Amino acid sequence: MRFIVIGINDAAQQEEIGWRNEELVRVIASHRVFSGGVRHHELVAALLPASYEWIDIKVPLDAVFARYREHEQEEIVVFASGDPLFFGFANTIRNRMPEAQIQLYPTFNSLQLLAHQLVMPYQGMRIVSLTGRPWHELDRALIEQATQIGVLTDRVHTPATIAVRLLAYGFDNYRMAIGERLGNRTLQRIRQCTLEEATKLDYEQPNCLILTCEQPKPHLFGIPDKAFAHLDGREKMITKMPIRLLSLSLLDLRERNHFWDIGFCTGSVSIEAKTQFPHLHIEAFEIREAGRQLMEENVRRFHTPGIETHIGDFLQEDLSQLPAPDAVFIGGHGGKLIEIVERITQRISPKGVIVFNSVSEASQALFREAIQRVGWHIETESRMALDDFNPITLFKAIN
Repeated sequence: MRFIVIGINDAAQQEEIGWRNEELVRVIASHRVFSGGVRHHELVAALLPASYEWIDIKVPLDAVFARYREHEQEEIVVFASGDPLFFGFANTIRNRMPEAQIQLYPTFNSLQLLAHQLVMPYQGMRIVSLTGRPWHELDRALIEQATQIGVLTDRVHTPATIAVRLLAYGFDNYRMAIGERLGNRTLQRIRQCTLEEATKLDYEQPNCLILTCEQPKPHLFGIPDKAFAHLDGREKMITKMPIRLLSLSLLDLRERNHFWDIGFCTGSVSIEAKTQFPHLHIEAFEIREAGRQLMEENVRRFHTPGIETHIGDFLQEDLSQLPAPDAVFIGGHGGKLIEIVERITQRISPKGVIVFNSVSEASQALFREAIQRVGWHIETESRMALDDFNPITLFKAIN
C-alpha cells in the first residue's frame, strides 16, 4: 500500500498551516481517501476535495488498518501532528505494514515549536513521551538527572500531574515551561512556572512541556545504611551497603531489564539498583505489611520513583501478569527458600541470574539444594565479612 503522511500543527486558518505550498495543494486535490484524528479532520476539512472519504484514526487501530486495506489500490493521505516520525503515526504504519510505501511532508513537532517560542537551544534535550505510555521513561530521565527534558503529554499525564509526581519524589530542582495549542496564533499559550505553580493551573489540549534542571542533586554510589528508614528502627535489618553493591555487581544489572527483589524489607537493594540503573523495571516483594510504608518513605527520600511494590506471601502472589525477570535477588525467604527458587525458575528468562546472600550454614545448604533441584548451577560463591563477626556468603546462580 501507499501512504502520503502530512504533518500539521494546531493552526486554525488555512494560511497558517502552510498550504501555500503548491505541491501540497496538488497532493490534496488529486486524492480521494484521507485519514487522521478528529482534531485533524476539523483543521483540514475545508481543504479537502468534494466527495472525499475520511477514515478516523481511533482505537482499536486494527479496525483502522482494516479500512486502509479496503483501499489497497488507492494512495491514502494521512494527516498527523508535527513530524509524523517523532512518536508519530508514520511509525505506526511502518510497524503494522512494513511493506507499505510512505512519502512524508513533515513540519515542526510540538517540542520544537515550544523551544522556538522560548528561544531555547534544544540539541541536548532528552525526549520522553507519556502519550498513552507509563511513567517509566520520565522516571529514568529524572533519576539520571537530565538537564533538559521535553515531555509529550496526554489527558492523564497532564502538566499538573507531572508536577505533582516530581514534587512527590523530591525533584523540586526543575522548572516547567508549558506550550498549549502550539501553532495556533489565536489560542496558543506559553507559560513558564515553578512545579508548585504548575500543580494549580488548568491546561488546554493539546499541550507539551519542557523541564529544565536548575541545580543537580548529589548522586551517591552506595547509599549509607543509616540514611534509610528502617523496620522498627532496627538498622541491622538491611543489606549492608558493601554487600548491596557487590550483590548488584553479581546481578550484572547493566545488561538486564526486569529485576525482582524478594524480601525487600527497607527497600535498600531495589532503591540502590534503581539509583545506579534507572533503566530497570523493578518488582519488589515483601511479606510484611510494614514494608509498604518503609518502601514508600525510602523511595521518596532517595528520589527513585517507579519501583512496583507487592505485599504478601511471594509463593501466593499472582505473577502471571508480570514480565519475566532476567535478574532476581533473594533478600528474605522465611524458611521457604527451596519453594521460592522453584517458583522463580518457573518465570525467569532462560539467561536469567539469581543472587542470594546467606548468613548461616543452614541457608547455604538450602540454597545449594534448591539450585540443584531446578537444574541450575552456582557460578560464583564469595565470602565477605564486614567485621569480625557474621561473615556473609554471596551466591550467584545461572541456568
